Amino acid sequence: MSVNEVHVLRPFKLIALLCVFLALCLDVVALLSPAWITADHFSQSLWESCTQSEPRHPEEEAVWTCFSTLTSDWQFATLALLLAGAVGTLVAFLVALISHCRGTHRKHYRTVAVFLFTAVVLQACALVLYPIKFIDGTVLQTYHEFNWGYGLGWGATIFMLGGGILFCLRTDIYEDAMY
Repeated sequence: MSVNEVHVLRPFKLIALLCVFLALCLDVVALLSPAWITADHFSQSLWESCTQSEPRHPEEEAVWTCFSTLTSDWQFATLALLLAGAVGTLVAFLVALISHCRGTHRKHYRTVAVFLFTAVVLQACALVLYPIKFIDGTVLQTYHEFNWGYGLGWGATIFMLGGGILFCLRTDIYEDAMY
């Protein structure tokens, strides 16, 4: 680089890579979360649903009884869509990381963005399906709320979308003599 040349560093792709990493982390925690829906004496995750029985005697402790939620089609479909979105995010992260480390950034930006946008669609479908089918099929006699596991799923989806948008930005057109 000569004295008259200026190198401008635009960290959009590094921020995008960080967004994809955060999305992947949030996705894993959301998938493993025990609390997607909670209510009094009730908790449901993607894997199991638990109810707490009232103790018969005051000196006894309440017992939680859990069973698998993978018996209904909509819960299995939600889990499959979320897992497919997580795998797409993992592939996008690995491709972006390897291409960044090898210095072949521009070759793989579109591929990474396509994986991320596909994962966003899969995750959004799962996160919309889940509360609709839960409310439609379950009659809880008490107040229930969608808890932090469900919220982390939406957080992961938002970070995936942000990473995909940042990978679509064309920063190479600004790297000319004017800068």
